[in-house]
Amino acid sequence: MTAPPAETRTDPDGTTTLVWRREYPDPVDDVWAAITDSERLGRWIGTWTGEPRVGGTVAFTMTGEADAGGEVAEPADVRILACDPPRHLAVEFPESEERSWHLDLTIEPHGDGAVLLFAQRFADGLERADVESGWRWYLDRLEASLHGAPMPNWDDYA
Repeated sequence: MTAPPAETRTDPDGTTTLVWRREYPDPVDDVWAAITDSERLGRWIGTWTGEPRVGGTVAFTMTGEADAGGEVAEPADVRILACDPPRHLAVEFPESEERSWHLDLTIEPHGDGAVLLFAQRFADGLERADVESGWRWYLDRLEASLHGAPMPNWDDYA
């Protein structure tokens, strides 16, 4: 259970975006629930509270870091940029006052299963190797959560 490396896309405005492509034997609706339902999301990355709507925010608590020896972070206000169930979700996740992560998730049917395209705009000041290893770990955690498998060990990614 190891995600291939991200592909690099250069957007027309010159922004670099990293894109991971993951195939699942699971139906689109099940993958969608795993990335949007707070309880399901909590199995692999974190939970949210609030009233989700495009243009609004939810309070997101990243809990997965605890499995890597870190601490559960304080909730962050994550802004919902786009939401078209069960196919597309785009959010802006603040990392600091100066920088935020723009995450774009698209789910497409693929045979009897689904393909998840998980994209993050690559912000200045980030180390690509850190971003790669972190999202590979989280995407492997997503896969484990979909199939009731043991969670991967962070030490295998660091």
